[in-house]
Amino acid sequence: MGHFDPTQESQAASEEKLKAYACELEQKLEARTRELAEARAHLSEALEQQTATAEVLRVISSSPGALEPVFEAMLANAVRLCEAKFGNLFLREGNAFRAVAVHSPSTTFVEWYRREPLIELSDISHTPLARVASSKEVLHIFDLREDQAYFERNPRIVAIVESANARTMLGVPMLKADELIGTIFIYRQEVRPFTDKQIELVTNFAGQAVIAIENTRLLNELRESLQQQTATADVLKVISRSTFDLQTVLETLIESATRLCAAEQGFIFRSDGELYHLAADYNAPAGFREWVYRHAIRPGDGSVVGRVAVEDRTIQILDAQADADWRALNAQAPGTSRVRTLLGVPMRREGVLIGAIAMWRMEIRPFSAKELALVETFADQAVIAIENTRLLNELRESLQQQTATADVLKVISRSPGQLEPVFQTILANATRICEANFGNMYLRDGETLQLAAAHNTPLALVEKRRRAPLRGRGALARMFETRQVVHLADLSLEQAYLKRHPETVAAVELGGVRTVLWVPMLKEDEMIGFLSIYRQMVRPFTEKQIELVKNFAAQAVIAIENTRLLNELRESLQQQTATADVLKVISRSTFDLKSVLDTLVESAARLCEADSAAIYRPKDDAYRYVASYGYSHEYEEYMGQHPIMLGRGSVIGRTVLDRRTVHVADVQADPEYVLVDQRSIGKYRTVLGVPLMREGTPIGVIVLSRNTVWPFNDKQIELVTTFADQAVIAIENVRLFDEVQARTEELSESLRQQTATAEVLKTISRTAFDLQRVLETLLENAVRICGAKHGMIFRYDGECCRAAAAYNAPPGTLELWEQTPIRAGRATATGRALLERRTVQIPDVQVDQEYDFPETEKVTGLRTVLAVPLLREGVPLGTIGLWKTEVAPFTDKQIELLTTFADQAVIAIENVRLFDEIQDKNRQLQLASEHKSQFLSSMSHELRTPLNAIIGLTEMMVTQRCALRHGEGAGAAAPCQCGGDSPPEPHQRGSRPL
Repeated sequence: MGHFDPTQESQAASEEKLKAYACELEQKLEARTRELAEARAHLSEALEQQTATAEVLRVISSSPGALEPVFEAMLANAVRLCEAKFGNLFLREGNAFRAVAVHSPSTTFVEWYRREPLIELSDISHTPLARVASSKEVLHIFDLREDQAYFERNPRIVAIVESANARTMLGVPMLKADELIGTIFIYRQEVRPFTDKQIELVTNFAGQAVIAIENTRLLNELRESLQQQTATADVLKVISRSTFDLQTVLETLIESATRLCAAEQGFIFRSDGELYHLAADYNAPAGFREWVYRHAIRPGDGSVVGRVAVEDRTIQILDAQADADWRALNAQAPGTSRVRTLLGVPMRREGVLIGAIAMWRMEIRPFSAKELALVETFADQAVIAIENTRLLNELRESLQQQTATADVLKVISRSPGQLEPVFQTILANATRICEANFGNMYLRDGETLQLAAAHNTPLALVEKRRRAPLRGRGALARMFETRQVVHLADLSLEQAYLKRHPETVAAVELGGVRTVLWVPMLKEDEMIGFLSIYRQMVRPFTEKQIELVKNFAAQAVIAIENTRLLNELRESLQQQTATADVLKVISRSTFDLKSVLDTLVESAARLCEADSAAIYRPKDDAYRYVASYGYSHEYEEYMGQHPIMLGRGSVIGRTVLDRRTVHVADVQADPEYVLVDQRSIGKYRTVLGVPLMREGTPIGVIVLSRNTVWPFNDKQIELVTTFADQAVIAIENVRLFDEVQARTEELSESLRQQTATAEVLKTISRTAFDLQRVLETLLENAVRICGAKHGMIFRYDGECCRAAAAYNAPPGTLELWEQTPIRAGRATATGRALLERRTVQIPDVQVDQEYDFPETEKVTGLRTVLAVPLLREGVPLGTIGLWKTEVAPFTDKQIELLTTFADQAVIAIENVRLFDEIQDKNRQLQLASEHKSQFLSSMSHELRTPLNAIIGLTEMMVTQRCALRHGEGAGAAAPCQCGGDSPPEPHQRGSRPL
């Protein structure tokens, strides 16, 4: 054997450990190398994306207002970074899309889109572009050859797949505030889905495209505005560097013309169509300006301007003092006595006389031809200035209107479904632009008009309108009758105000209204409200302002309709979502008939290869569908409005009449079928109807239809018959379940009433003579079981009612009734119950013509009131009353129950009354007994003393008599015969011996 060396073994073990450690280090190094490579790849990818983004931003900055290079750069980077082969970018134009950028190595592909850049959505249904336009979401198709559009052989998709060899496709919508404005599509020529990062990158490019489009739009608007401002500035320089202050321009013109023509005074008059009014003057005599303001010039009145107005030409009066007509007209005009030579020059715009220039000289000196030409030139300049000012004002008004419209549209887009901010914006713009003091908007609610929005309206008027909505009376009646704009120059002069109509009085006295403009808001000739603006001075609105408010009213109607449609859309979506939720629990809910029937028609349609199906049930002598599958929304709307009447003209009618299955292979060829509109909207040809029979009676029909002529086979008809039997079972189960539920509810209600009655009787038995507790318990149960908000029990003292018990009464109620006790009468429910001695219910106190107790309405907010009298042998003892704060009349059972509680209250009151009478009698008897005892005690004491004395004297007299007889000779032993009695023995007498 060899010698064992432990040192060698230790070295070998160390080497093994070193090798293992080296191997581990090598593996870690490889892992770190891979991680580094992945990090470099990610870094490279991020760098490429940032570089692409920077390139797009550089293109945007280098070509402001030009979108094509931006789109080209964006699409090229998207295709390159996402390892795609080609791509295109579309912008939406109404119901079409235009290819504005195409990136592809294939010139054929590029030329194809350049030849046919516009794509109509109606021509490309089910294509990827149509799907992205419909969903507004990213569309990722792994293989276009497996897509429905390719199977349907859509020409564009077939060309992209077969000519461009596209396989994997990615479509990303370009959205602006949830509005689709375009799409980006990129394609690969192999089946290789895009990664999430690549999809996110294209989505970012789509966002940049939207930003670029919006920036370009704003830039173009800015350029257009700058061009307009530059043009306006040039015009302003031409008109004596005026800032379109027309008054300043006219005053400068007449001053220059007067000076250059060596005249003493000058005037410019403007026509309003009938009269000529002073617009500007130079060096007018003292007082003349005020006089001519009060005395407008009429055509042909003898003045130089009046003559110009009639003859429409330049007029010169050599000597005014020698002109009789002129002198007669101006005899009272200040400063005209020294006027001699006059000149009048017409101001025309497009051949129409709009004014005149007049000049005076204080000496007879005719104006020369050059001066006439000069004044005519100034007249032309005045016309230009007036026209420019008019155009500028119109431009400003138009800009204000456009800005206001844009504000309204912006609010509508920012707050879909919310009308309050839209109304406020409309009122604010209408009030501001039309120079009104405040404005209101009212919406129709039945017979009243509710205040929907107010801008700057006095608080007192707002509170009045909210408390008392308008009813279209008084001055408003005219708008309601004509559905036309009503413009009143001074509301305080209207008959409605003079006759003190409340609505008109409130507007004038609470709002200070003078001039008013009411514009109806019409939808299909139906007035749904009106927009009103007010001035607190007499200043009528112009035609343009009225037209502007009409536009605002139309915008309000559009906003209301859009909101209605949006709400209906939301409701429809909620209904569909709810249906989906119900379908999930059909198996758990045996008695959810709607879900069962929906599932039945859907299953029947799918298994029998039908395009649509429905179940119809009878209602009001007609058949209406209660479940459907596969029909268009238009068809469902039509059928909802046109129920099927029994007859041979429909499959449903025949099925019910014949009580058997009816199968029509082609309704267009059927001579008896008459539902042409229904067939046209539903687009069906083959129809199958199977009756739902219960005990030989039809209770409905299940109908299946196909959009082509393709009859159902026997097995399918048999299957539908089975589905019909299942529908009957489901309907019957639900009917039985509903009957059981109704009976259960009836028994439950009866049990609740009996329990409440028992509780009241228990309280009466336990506290027979605690009337307050009995009444409170009774009232609490009545309020709870009858679903009321509050309750009261009143006691009647022969003249008025006072509160005896209350339950859940609002603060201040008891004090109110203590201060104003109720008497028998028509003004209140309690008063009527006392007056008529019967139950009285007022469904709504606000519309009841006789109800007149506003204090309770204010304190309690009551709407529906029920009062039952407490009668004993026909005599009212009081009432029990319940009320609700909403309009919800009490049912007959609730009224019957409250009548029972009223009877119990009468019993309790009568018991307490009888008990009180018995108690009073007992107290009287006890008092009499006490008096008797006192009398007897007193008399006993008073009689005892004299009776003892009488007895004593009597005994003494008897004794003396006996003694006297003995002394006369009778034997001592002889008995005493006095009085016939023997004297009592000593032991028999109770008195002492004499």
